[in-house]
Amino acid sequence: MRWEVVGVTDTAGDHAEWTFPADPGAVRAARGEVRRQLHGWDLDRVGDLAALLVSELVTNALRHATGPIGVRLVRPDARSAADGVLLVEVSDPLPYPPRERAARPDDESGRGLQLVASTTRRWGTRLGETGKTVWFELTVPG
Repeated sequence: MRWEVVGVTDTAGDHAEWTFPADPGAVRAARGEVRRQLHGWDLDRVGDLAALLVSELVTNALRHATGPIGVRLVRPDARSAADGVLLVEVSDPLPYPPRERAARPDDESGRGLQLVASTTRRWGTRLGETGKTVWFELTVPG
């Protein structure tokens, strides 16, 4: 069964945005859409890592929030100062920022933000009118 995207805002320009239902199938759907979009932008070299990190953040959103989950990609622009940096954002309606914690070896969860922090150029959170956004940047090798 393929899980559907609730809404696609744009995938043709320099950014792509999707909204997924707060349902376990959202993780697989988000991962697939991210991979497809990055392939279309010829950014396969960061596709696996971006998809993995989106999976972690969407899973966190499902675990702690209800309501739709947004995913947004902004591709590098050779004319800007952000050349070589892919911006990825995952939004949910919960206004509380996530907490990075030290997972013990036997813990079955708690490593998502550690993974984001250790594999990205930068990451952070910002509050919005209807929740929060967790974002990260990946350096795109030239």
